[in-house]
Parts: sequence; C-alpha cells; structure tokens
Amino acid sequence: HRLGSSTNKGLTVLGLMVYLCALLLVEPVSAIIVQLDQDFTTPVSTGEGGRTLLVEEYTATWCSVCSEVDPELETVADSHGSRIAIIALHPTDGDDAFEPAAAAHRIERMKTVNPSIASTPTFVVEGGTPRGGYEAWQDVQRDILNTELERQKVTPLSFEVQETDSGYKASVINTEPLTRNGTQLTFLVVQHGAEVPERGINVGGSTRDRVLLGTAECNLETGTLSASIGLLNATSNNTCSADFSIEFPKYDSWSVILVHEHTLDALRNGSEPMSYGAVEMAHRSRSVEQSSNASWVLIGLCAALSLVAIGRKK
Repeated sequence: HRLGSSTNKGLTVLGLMVYLCALLLVEPVSAIIVQLDQDFTTPVSTGEGGRTLLVEEYTATWCSVCSEVDPELETVADSHGSRIAIIALHPTDGDDAFEPAAAAHRIERMKTVNPSIASTPTFVVEGGTPRGGYEAWQDVQRDILNTELERQKVTPLSFEVQETDSGYKASVINTEPLTRNGTQLTFLVVQHGAEVPERGINVGGSTRDRVLLGTAECNLETGTLSASIGLLNATSNNTCSADFSIEFPKYDSWSVILVHEHTLDALRNGSEPMSYGAVEMAHRSRSVEQSSNASWVLIGLCAALSLVAIGRKK
C-alpha cells in the first residue's frame, strides 16, 4: 500500500525492523533439547511443532575446512534455537570415513535440486541456493530469515521417543498435512559426537557432529514406507500421519527430525524443494543457554537503531 506521509513510512519501517529482530531472537516452540540424563523409559514428546527449518551440510572427513567448522555448528544451532535443525551429510566417495547409506540417499535428493553441489562445506537451507565455504554462514542466516518469511503456513508435527531393549523408538503422534499429494513424512536420525571410523581419510579430530546415519520415508498418498536406511526397523500400517515409527540404535547423543516434504519423484517433476514443516528432538548437552531477558534487550536495541536510522532519513 502507498503511504501518505514520511511519519507513516517511518513507523512502518520501525515496525518491520522490530518484527524481524523478534523473529531472529525469540524462539518458537518447535523443538526440544533433552539433556543427556533424561530418562526415556516413558515416552518424551516434542509437543506440537513444525516451524523448524532444515539446514543440510554437505561435508567430509577429508575436508580440513569442514573439521574447523564442525565444532562451531552446535553453538550456531543453539543460538538459533528451534528455528533450524542442522544435519551433516557425508558422501560415499571412497575417501570419507563414514560413508553412511542414509546420507548417500539424502545427497541424491539434494543433487536432484542442486546438481552442481560438490565442494565442502556447503550449506543448503530447505533446498535453496547452496552456500559454500567457511564464511558462508552470513548468507545462510539470510536464507533462514527469507525462508521463514516466505513459508507462512506449516504442517503441525509432533512425535515422541521411548527407550527400547535395543535402542530408541520414535513414533509420530499427530500430523495435519497441508497436502498429501506427492509428499512424504521423513524421519532423520543424526548422531552427535560420532566416532570417526578408522578407514578412509580423516584430517580432523576423532569425532564429528550431527552425522546423518538413519532415515525412513513414508508416502502420504499411499500410506506405505518408501525407504528405511540405517535403522533397526521402521513401520507404518495405514496412513503414515498417525502410525509411522522407527527404531534406531542406542547412541549416547542424538537428534531425531521429522519433516513433511515432497517425494523424490515429485522433486524430479519440478515440485518446490522447501518442506511443509519440520520438528526436532535433540538428546544432547546445550552449548548456549537461552535468556529471554537478553533477547528482549536486543530487540530494544534493534528498535533504538531503527529510530536512529529513521531520524537520519528525515
């Protein structure tokens, strides 16, 4: 809409900047970090989520820059709260020490949208533009904000995790898909602090973080499993949206992410790579403690800076 005065324009700019600051600093309730001493003998739920964005990193144990970036990303994830879930995709290339089949499956999906991806580390927010290199995070943060503004509606998602004799079982509690056509529910299981196997090439430390080791996909149109890789088992009886579950090994520290997204076939036919929503449960220590007071102080500073900027334009 056309504004009638410079004052109205100033107030509109101020309101937008305060909104953007709030979006950057206030955590929506879309994810849960469960401390390492949590008891999973009874189910632990994510609560209703869906607004988390998936950030996929193409990385490798032979990449020296990746080994430098890796320890910093946990802090980055914590500082972004539930806004993002980061997973590390290690290639099957004969040199990487992990070469997990689940990551190879996910990389195939990534390259369907961005076939030129090869360098490491490379970050992709919701299937968008690849951002490569150590200093790429500024562009990644801009992509996160732009995607949040673009994705106005999300699929409500929730799941729970319970310990089993062999590992952990993650089960969908409820989903309300925005659409079922050409879409799937995807479970992604990553290990934090994964020990690097004694094979391949490793130029970094003895562990890597957020390593994708397991995935399962359930087609919402057919209600059937279309993939189960690196897991103890996966099941779905009818609909996926209420009876989809997986069991994964008893890792010391892990994250499980549930995503509503297009199928690979739909992507190949030109569907939008951005997901309809995601929610994460992370079973790990927290590197950055959140402070709501500090967030509101920063929002106040943003507002003050906005007023200064508006004053200069008058």
